Formats: sequence, C-alpha cells, structure tokens
Amino acid sequence: MNKRLNSEKSGSFPRFGRRRSKRELETGSFKLKGLNPKVCGKNQNPVELFWKSDLNHDQILEKVVQFIEKLASGQDKSKAPEIPNFVESFLKMVESRIATYEQSEASAKLGFNEEYTSFFEAVSCLSKIVNTLDEFPFDSATTSCFNRAGSVHHRAMLLSEYQFLALLDISKRNCNVTVDSKTPKTPKQSFFNSNQGTDRCVKPEYDSGTGIVFPYFPPQSVANMNQVALAMISAGYEEECFIVYSGLRLKALDFEFSNQGYENVNMEDFQSMDWESMEGEIDNWIHIVKYCTTNLFSVERKLCNSVFPEHSLIAQKLFCDLATSLTIRLLNFPNAIVLIKQYSAEKLFKFLDIYETLRDLTSSLGSELSALDLISETSETQRRVGEAAVTIFCQLENSIKSDNGRIPVASGAVHPLTRYTMNYLKYACEYKDTLELVFQQHYETEGSTRRKVQKQESKNAIEDNDRIPKTSHFSVKLMMVMDLLDAKIEMKSKFYRDPALRYIFLMNNGRYILQKIKGSTDIDEIMGPSWSGKRTSDLRQYHKNYQRETWRKVLQCLNHEGLQTNGKVSKAILKGRFKNFNTLFDEIHKTQSIWMVSDEQLKSELRVSISAVVIPAYRSFLGRFKSHFDSGKKAEKYIKYQPEDIEGLIDKLFEGNMTSMGRRRHKKET
Repeated sequence: MNKRLNSEKSGSFPRFGRRRSKRELETGSFKLKGLNPKVCGKNQNPVELFWKSDLNHDQILEKVVQFIEKLASGQDKSKAPEIPNFVESFLKMVESRIATYEQSEASAKLGFNEEYTSFFEAVSCLSKIVNTLDEFPFDSATTSCFNRAGSVHHRAMLLSEYQFLALLDISKRNCNVTVDSKTPKTPKQSFFNSNQGTDRCVKPEYDSGTGIVFPYFPPQSVANMNQVALAMISAGYEEECFIVYSGLRLKALDFEFSNQGYENVNMEDFQSMDWESMEGEIDNWIHIVKYCTTNLFSVERKLCNSVFPEHSLIAQKLFCDLATSLTIRLLNFPNAIVLIKQYSAEKLFKFLDIYETLRDLTSSLGSELSALDLISETSETQRRVGEAAVTIFCQLENSIKSDNGRIPVASGAVHPLTRYTMNYLKYACEYKDTLELVFQQHYETEGSTRRKVQKQESKNAIEDNDRIPKTSHFSVKLMMVMDLLDAKIEMKSKFYRDPALRYIFLMNNGRYILQKIKGSTDIDEIMGPSWSGKRTSDLRQYHKNYQRETWRKVLQCLNHEGLQTNGKVSKAILKGRFKNFNTLFDEIHKTQSIWMVSDEQLKSELRVSISAVVIPAYRSFLGRFKSHFDSGKKAEKYIKYQPEDIEGLIDKLFEGNMTSMGRRRHKKET
C-alpha cells in the first residue's frame, strides 16, 4: 500500500490544475520515487512525526486561504512572492494526515463527515497554492514551496484515487438486505438489490420522487464519492477518476448480469440449439434487457449524476460509456439470432418480442449526443430483427400455398389450415402496432414491393368504399393472406364428391373464419364491414346450395302432383312416393348425422331451415294421402315416420358421431 501511494506514475510530474506548470514542463525534475512515509512508534501519534505548530488546523487553513486570496487579487506578479512560515506548517499538517491515512486499514482511510470535508478543503488549498505560485517568477523560496506543495498534493491525489476505488468496489461487501419489490425476481440474490456502506449494512434508500432505488450505496458513501471525484477533477486528475469509476461500475454491472442468470451465447451455440432451448434463452435475454431499461440504466444514470453533480457533461459521458458497453453485449444476442435463416412461421412472436424489447431499450438510452451512435447501433439491430420478422410472417403465405393435400377433411369439418391460419392471424394482431412498424420499415427499403402495395391499395379503394383508401402495409399483407386462404379452401372443397358435403365444408370454414374475424377487433377493423358482409352473403348462398343438393329430391317425393291416374290417386304411385321418401330420408340421416358442424349457431340454423321446409311438406302430404292406406301393418310399411319423428331425426343431424363414422365409410365421399 505504501509503495502504491508513494510511487509516481512513470515518466510524469504530478499534475496540479488543468494544465501542467511551465516550471514542470521545463524541468520535469521532481520525482516521488523512494519517498515513503515514516513509521510511528507503538504509542506515538503519527501527526507528531511530521508537524508541530502553535496554531490549530482551522487557524492555519484560514491563514492559507487569506494568503491565496492575496496572491490572486493584488499581488505584484512581476516578482516572486514572499512565502510565510504558516504555509510550511500547512504542508506539514496535510502531509501528516496523509501519512496517518496511509497506515490505516483500507476501510477507514479517510473517515467520514467532518473529517472527509476537512481533508478535501485542505487538498483544495494545495491545488490553489500550486496554481497560484505558477503565475509568479520563481526564486529559491518559491521553488521550494512549489515543489513541496506539489509533492504533498500528488500524494493526496494518489490517496484520493485509492479511496475512490475503495468506495466504489462493492464486490468486497457482502451485505444481504431486503430485495426491492419493483425489481424483477430472480433465483439469485442481486447485489444491486443490497445496500452496502463502507463498513456496515443499511436499509435501502428510496427516492420518493422517482421510485428509483439506491440499494447498493448509502447516501453518505455517494456524498464521499462526490467529494473525492470533485477534488480529483479540480486537480486535473479527471482521467484517473474516470478510469476508476468506469472500470468498477462496469465490473459491478457485469457481475449483476451473472446474478440475473444471463450469459453470452455465441453463434455456434445457436446453430446446435433446439427451439425450446432457444425460447428459454430469448426469454432470459428479454428479462435482462427489461431489467436494464426499468432498473439498471435509471439507477446507474442517477448514480453518475450524484457522484458528478457539478459536471453534468462528465456524468452523461460516463453513463453513456457504461450503457454502451452493456448494450453492445446485449445486442450480440439478437444479431446472432437473425443470422439463422431457417425459422418457421410460428417463431414470429418471439421475434416480435425481441423487436419490442429493442424498441424499449432504444428509448431508455435517452437523446444525448453522446448516445447517438449507440442508439443508431441499437436501431440497426432492431431493423434486422424486423426484417427477420417480415420474412417469418411471409412463411405463413408459403405454408398456405404449399398445402396441396388432396384428401378431404372427414365430415366436412373445419380444415386444420383454416384453424392454424386464423389463430395465427388473431395472435399476430395482438402485435398489430409492432407489425405495422415492421412492415413500414420493410417497404421503405423495397421499392418494388411498395408498388405492389400501392396497386393493392387502389384495388381496395375501388372494390370497398368502407375501407380507408390509404391501407397500411401490414393490412395489405393480412388481406393477401386472407385471399390466399379463401382460394385454398375453395380448391379443397372440390375434393368432396358429395356436393352437399362440399357446401357443409364451405359453411364450416367460412363461419369459422367469420367468427374469428369478429372476435378480433384489430382484424375486423382491417378487413372492414363490407368484407364481413360479403362473407355472410357467401355463407347464405352455401346454405341454399346445401338445401338444394340434399333436400330437393326429398321434397319432390312429397309433391302432390303426378299421383293421379284417370282422375284417381294411384296407390302404386303413392306407395312409391312414401317408399322413396323413407329411403332418401334414411340415407340422409345415416350420412349427415356423422357430418360435423362445430358452430352451434350454424348447426341450429341448418336444422331449423331443414325442418321449416321438410316437416310442413311431409305433414301436408301425410294428412292428405294417409287415408288411402288401410290401417294396420300395411300402412306402417309405407308410412314409417310421423312428423314428430322427422323433427327429432333432423335434430340429430351434423353431430359428427366419430364412432359411427369410424365403422362405416360413406361411399360418396371417397
């Protein structure tokens, strides 16, 4: 320790003030090598080794201040000033205090409160003596005083630097205190959530105005740092001050990253990592970035401002340097992820989470000039992630286009492609604002794509007066996806050999899409009321087509015309009509009870509409022609159902009885 404090930096004369003195530059002769403090005896006061005076500390300091003011104000600077004896007493007094501190334990170098203030007042006077004497011609007495003051002052600065390091080095303190409830929970105790004084633990200090916690430095420690930093900067030792501050704060922040469970992941790790593991890494990265934006950066900025309140530009620069070091490390993660090109469509949402996290990170860096380069770098990474998100979203289009399966979905149910696409779009629209921004940035760099967007916008404006003519980029992309899905479902419906089942399939998928659209305010606003109206109209047409394909022949059996021969009802024809009705109805019930209509409202609408046309027609036909049959078993052979029976069987249609369907395969479907 003594060797450290009493050794001068290689090849340099101690600096006093913001410039080196002319005498220093010309001679460069004064060296501190070999200068060591004397060692006191066991029962001896260290101060007695160096200095004895009839004046106390305050009296000497007052006289020195008056001497400096006299030199600075009215002293003739053409001749060397007279150096009073109390200046030498003052130098001995300061030197003795330095010697005392050099022999003290590290945790008690300079003490606190009045002792701290008193020491740095003396150091300030030392700086003023050296700077003031440098303005005068030198004689032997002035030279001796100048070199003597320089020697003491340099030792004071070395001691200050060591003290600054000791105050900042929180890694040597192991206090455990209550964790701030606003800080993200982690499995490890964060020493950023610990209040650590120089030699004792204290409770966390809260700023009532901002809610920012200073859990790792008590106010007195911060005040002491400020005094040391101010003294070092005033004496021209700002570089040493900044190096100590930046080095130890960066070390502390790196340690906090480890406490939060964050470790660097390189490109090779990503290449061999499965998606589940990568999701965990992404979540961990998002956590640490949010921790920085909501906690670390704000606390670190406040610490800089508190340690360097008299030098706002310095505080700003130090904070930006620290933020840059951490941010570049954080940016390595998304920059590595975007280099991996093979991502399926469902990975989009993690990329959007990363994009939003980078956006918040950029906002937290502020708008200072010193942070512009860092903000630019962060924005560029954000743009790369956005481009990756656009590419991934386009995989949805590719997945729709490439779904060329020719086997129809059993029972006419909702196609898996429809479910996947609509759920994907519904979830994607929860990121609507982010996707708007992502696609806007993408199209700004894609001229040809922009022309396609404009063409689509014009088309939308002509076809749909309810839509806003200036459609957003993401909205255009979403409508293109919907058009692709519609075309694909229409194509797949043609794989059904039974036309009625084809329309059930179209109704199921159309109703599912419409319900998903109405269930998402964002998608509904994008597609517009005319789109929903057109889809509703399409569904009604599918419904009519289904009824025509399924029940037309049944209703023909119940037609009153064509039953008479020679003016009388032909029993043979009448029997044939009832027999055909029973056969057709049985076949329809057998087949369509295993067809699936999952939407309860659509199922009810279908049953009601069927009942509305079939039951009245059957009741009328039965009521008019039942009397032509003799009562008994012969009548039951042809009149198999009562109207109530028909209604009950209709209510069993479209239940999707998978057990029955598994046992028998409808011949018309395949």
